[in-house]
Amino acid sequence: MAGSFLRRKFTLLPAQERLFRVDGETELKGMCHWQPGKRPHAPVIVIVHGLEGSCDSKYALGIADKAYQRGFHAVRMNQRNCGGTELLTPTLYNSGMSGDYREILMELIEKDGFERVFFAGYSMGGNLVTKMAGEFGNSAPKQLRGVAVVCPALNLSACADALEKPENYLYQRHFVKGLLARYRRKVELFPKHYSNNGFGRVRTVREFDDKITAPAFGYKDAEEYYEAAGAKRVIGQVRVPTLMMTAQDDPFVPYDAFLHARVAENPLVRFVAPKHGGHCGFISKWEGAKRFWAEQRIVEFCKEEAMK
Repeated sequence: MAGSFLRRKFTLLPAQERLFRVDGETELKGMCHWQPGKRPHAPVIVIVHGLEGSCDSKYALGIADKAYQRGFHAVRMNQRNCGGTELLTPTLYNSGMSGDYREILMELIEKDGFERVFFAGYSMGGNLVTKMAGEFGNSAPKQLRGVAVVCPALNLSACADALEKPENYLYQRHFVKGLLARYRRKVELFPKHYSNNGFGRVRTVREFDDKITAPAFGYKDAEEYYEAAGAKRVIGQVRVPTLMMTAQDDPFVPYDAFLHARVAENPLVRFVAPKHGGHCGFISKWEGAKRFWAEQRIVEFCKEEAMK
């Protein structure tokens, strides 16, 4: 929680807005920080936020700031409907839409000519970009040089169960409140697609996914959706250098889920799991750029891979 509320200053210059077409009906909005005069020669890092976040989440700004200072272009993405972009798609969003980021990757390669592309994702965003890498398998474009994720929700069912623990009440309430508010906006904008009636009271993320997300995407229930969307199924197929960080005390992304998924058995996955860090917090005792440890590690990892 402290990571969300601590006041921070960023040195980023104003971003250039860009819409990425990911399917016939949907565009995603990215905020792009381009190194002057260096496209496409400098590496680019694409940052994907977590559930109910946006491109303006502090960790997204922090990674972009650090990466830009190290010579990277930085693209802060909004997931579908996030960051005030509900009009850009008739759909909702879910944790399995890795195809969106595959389309963004291919546009950066084919349209912009980038030769070194990296993705960074937090929580839900971490699951999405890990799933994208795993789905590529041996056919991953050579321009995809690395993926770095923090507390990725690889096992969505386990995460939903953990959120229902009494000690996670505030997290659960925050997510459900945000999801329902976003859904109400979709009802107003697309009344022919969605209705506020017929699913009763929603108190948990699992109930939201069971009653709203799963039916909207053709799944019979939340559990079927979770099984299809989780990157745990494809982590063994990842064939690009990957930095995966989580905390053993994460309150709702269980550490056991990573052990059961055998993430450390993939030689291309660098698995780092300190005892403490919370959910995407990782606030260190050091001042300056090192205060936010995971952000710093992501940029160091990408810089190392970019130089190979």
